[in-house]
Amino acid sequence: MSESQNIEYKESWHDEYLKWICGFANAQGGCIYIGINDKQQVIGLPDSKRLLEDIPNKIVNYLGIVADVNLLQSKEGKEYIEIVVEPSNMPIAYHGAYHYRSGSTKQELKGVALQQFILKKWDVLGMNY
Repeated sequence: MSESQNIEYKESWHDEYLKWICGFANAQGGCIYIGINDKQQVIGLPDSKRLLEDIPNKIVNYLGIVADVNLLQSKEGKEYIEIVVEPSNMPIAYHGAYHYRSGSTKQELKGVALQQFILKKWDVLGMNY
């Protein structure tokens, strides 16, 4: 599967990818695969065990949400990580900024787009009560 609204591939982990997780949570949810390049080839992760502990903690500490973080293995024995992000009913911010996944891009919401996003989230939340 190529990158899309719900799928993102990254060769290695960088904390800035918390923005992508935030964007997925604010949109329709999705999966990020760490250790796979844009051509969908598993290149593996030398520090997968450490990341398996670090990534879930960072997601909770910085975003206040929980995501499934799974260690998977290719047919060749190379390890990679799958991060499964569910859509959130509440607006999720990363360092005070709201990110949103649109198509295969991550956008930081500002101005009118941010206002509309927040109002829409609160409207949906209000309907649930």
